[in-house]
Amino acid sequence: MAPLDPGDPAPDVEAPNQHGESVSPDFEVPTVLYFYPEDDTPGCSMEADQFAREADAYEDAGVAVYGVSTDGVDSHRAFADARGVEFDLLADPDGEVIDAFGVERDPQGRAKRTTFVLADGAVHRVYTAVAPDGHARDVLMDLLDDGLVSL
Repeated sequence: MAPLDPGDPAPDVEAPNQHGESVSPDFEVPTVLYFYPEDDTPGCSMEADQFAREADAYEDAGVAVYGVSTDGVDSHRAFADARGVEFDLLADPDGEVIDAFGVERDPQGRAKRTTFVLADGAVHRVYTAVAPDGHARDVLMDLLDDGLVSL
């Protein structure tokens, strides 16, 4: 399975966040949807920390940020609380969101680290084999460079 490509329409998805609330992201507005393997692992913690650190800049630019993994709501709640994450972490234990975006999985069925930039109902950028360190800042800079947002 290959991830969606730039230009592909964004699928309609729905999943519970770390508070157990059902969330359906609006991909008409600039959105970063990042998939990660597992809560509380070093790389995933680094990535969440950096997106949390950049949250004000993303908000100022009008960009919604969502993290997605196969972990459940309780795991996401503990992870978000421990890391100071205020954006939605979507629980996808059955892999429905992962499959809708064509994200590859590891042998344990977890999402491989992949990030999508979406806007106007379509995929604008896809990042695969993501290295977590610096990724949140790089994606924000690409959004600015692509003219999707401004600060």
